[in-house]
Amino acid sequence: MKKGTIISRLPHLRRHQQQDVQVPSHIETIQGNGFSWTDILNPTRAEIDKLGQMYDFNTLNLDDSISKIQLAKIDNYDDHSFIILHFPPMIIKKGMPRFSQLSVFIGKDFLVTIHNGDLKPLVDMFLQCKENQQRRVELLSKSPGFLLHKIIDALVDDLLHTLRRIVANLDEIEDDVFDENKSTPKKISLLRREITILRRIVNPLRKIVLETSKSTQRFSSPDDDLVIHFDDVIDHIDKVVETLDEAKETMEIYKDTDFMLSTEKSNKILATLTIIFTLSIPATVIGAMYGMNVNLPGGIETGAWLFLGEYTTFIVMLILSIIPSILMFLWFYRREWLVY
Repeated sequence: MKKGTIISRLPHLRRHQQQDVQVPSHIETIQGNGFSWTDILNPTRAEIDKLGQMYDFNTLNLDDSISKIQLAKIDNYDDHSFIILHFPPMIIKKGMPRFSQLSVFIGKDFLVTIHNGDLKPLVDMFLQCKENQQRRVELLSKSPGFLLHKIIDALVDDLLHTLRRIVANLDEIEDDVFDENKSTPKKISLLRREITILRRIVNPLRKIVLETSKSTQRFSSPDDDLVIHFDDVIDHIDKVVETLDEAKETMEIYKDTDFMLSTEKSNKILATLTIIFTLSIPATVIGAMYGMNVNLPGGIETGAWLFLGEYTTFIVMLILSIIPSILMFLWFYRREWLVY
């Protein structure tokens, strides 16, 4: 099969081929056992229009396949089904979409996948089928329905790898929450956002995969029960949903714990500063009084005390400032206000 050529399935499609319809270079097709797998990477409007010329797909479905704001869904027709699935991209960067859309057209003798290329398991699977004969026979020797199951299974398994990373981040945050020298609010917020995004992707995924397993059975051989194959995929999705729910609850606990520990730390700091300020009040009061332009005992206007030398006044003022501070300190200690 020549790279970039789409297999015809109806007479009018053959007529298009005879007229040398040019297929864009990154629309690639692999021939399977009685059907073809066409993968379209980063499609443009013109390329989707050409696809619509070659297959009698619904125009609205073609528009949905390149739209960035579609919900996950499945539309069934007499001779094919149209499916939209959402999966998280391998690496979430700033400015990237929060999900990657996979659009699928599946019929009795064809499977068309449309995506933006950030679903690595799908990209790797197509590349393996092109370059590895054994892998091509393994995936394309049965039916379009079986191949679609393999694609979804690989993408769901990739979700399990993402979950392991999230669990590892949870363990790291747990250690950081109880470390007073590390700031965790930003880490907690970022991980909470990622968990929320994944939950919005995975929760509808189970329903769509379940419907897909039933509706695509007609595109498989009678001996190949797709429902049984998809049951294993649904089990994995259930595990992902359960783990994400547990992660969400854990993150709420860590958020509350971090808030309480931060509040306690702030209270300790404020208490320490308050005690220091309170102990300095006697010296502040005496200093403020002797800074006034009034006659006070031991002042310059009334004559300095000299019975302990030329620094007598200073010594007396110092003693008068220290004694109240010591008494307050002992009182605070007795009330256990200095014990943390």
